[in-house]
Amino acid sequence: MHQAADALQAPVVERKKRSIPTLQDVYQADVLVAGKDRYSFYKKGSNESFFFHPNSATYRLKRILKGEIDPLVAAADLKPEDSFLDCTLGLGSDAIIAASTVGEKGTVEGIEADQIVAFLTKVGLHNFPIDFPLLQEAMRRVQVIHAEAVDFLKTCETNSRDVVFLDPMFTTPIEESSNFEVLREIGVTDTVTEEWVAEALRVCRRSVVLKDHFQSPMFERFGFIQQIRPYTKVHYGVLEK
Repeated sequence: MHQAADALQAPVVERKKRSIPTLQDVYQADVLVAGKDRYSFYKKGSNESFFFHPNSATYRLKRILKGEIDPLVAAADLKPEDSFLDCTLGLGSDAIIAASTVGEKGTVEGIEADQIVAFLTKVGLHNFPIDFPLLQEAMRRVQVIHAEAVDFLKTCETNSRDVVFLDPMFTTPIEESSNFEVLREIGVTDTVTEEWVAEALRVCRRSVVLKDHFQSPMFERFGFIQQIRPYTKVHYGVLEK
């Protein structure tokens, strides 16, 4: 728990069997609970917990092992030894898939603007208990950066990453997961801007990839070539250098 206290500059208190609503009321604050295997975050006024889980990365990696092509890997044309910068890390599912694809000689960085989400994801990527060695290896190669995406991009050298990835929080919910819904509540709501796209295009060597709802106007607005995927609400757009 002291790891969280140091990272988040928050006090540590004993729970003493008190309920989450009681703790929220007594301290008038959000609550982060240190459990046996994970941290669970409860936003003030909510009983829903938010915690790290690799989510879709697990079954996506299993599909890749069966020879299927992952849509992100295809859209970004990811290869071993590539460098991949995820500007909207969240729980890191896409970054994990990227890390598995680029391998040990590649690099994957994930920018997360929300301090709590960045902390939980960073800890979870290294400590989540799962009997899937290939997934664990990929998770541990993701570098978590707590920062605003545009601010961080401005510090990067031109042509310094092969692929820059943008995955703004969907205005229309897609993930059917209570944990994802809590993320929507506590996370930073990003809107793709001209400055963001311009900086991403400057930093990338090869392409900027946008993941968004299939009806999103962002693809056309910023010139992304939308890759139509039948029977799914998630589409990718590619803006080549």
